[in-house]
Amino acid sequence: MKNLRLFKIEMLGALFISVIGSLLHFTYRAAGSYWLVGVFSAVNESTWEHLKLAVIPAAVWLLLERYVFKVRSDNFFFAKTVAVFLPPILIVGGFYGYTALLGDNFLPVDISLFVFSVISGQYVGYRLMTTPEFSKKSDKLWLGLVLAALVAFAIFTFYPPRFFLFKEPINQSYGINKSL
Repeated sequence: MKNLRLFKIEMLGALFISVIGSLLHFTYRAAGSYWLVGVFSAVNESTWEHLKLAVIPAAVWLLLERYVFKVRSDNFFFAKTVAVFLPPILIVGGFYGYTALLGDNFLPVDISLFVFSVISGQYVGYRLMTTPEFSKKSDKLWLGLVLAALVAFAIFTFYPPRFFLFKEPINQSYGINKSL
């Protein structure tokens, strides 16, 4: 292990993201469906809304790592961008892959897939931070991509595209406004 402290911080991040992400599944309803809570919480059972549960806490963890834990490593912002984007990719691929094979989804598998995806994102981020530096010139680009993802999650909560990822499977609606 190249940097045990960094590895421990990344795995602590996986725990943080998994716990906070799980809680965010329930905060919108617990807050009385308050629209502002919907910006960072799942507002329905669509795949897209469930991706927030990994992305939002991972973006928060990026900030905590940098400014609370004072992590300074090669490729930090690139690695953290990968750690934010990899879990949703794994979740979508894994979810639609296993449901295509089995014909239905199963909550224990969904939860395991979520945790596996989060741990994978943090681990790959760790590996990237312990490789030789690529370039600091692209730090703003990586931060911009994370910010763009956060903005997309906020916007698509209220104005979701008519695409299968955004469709709520129970009542066939889209986004926060059930009348859309």
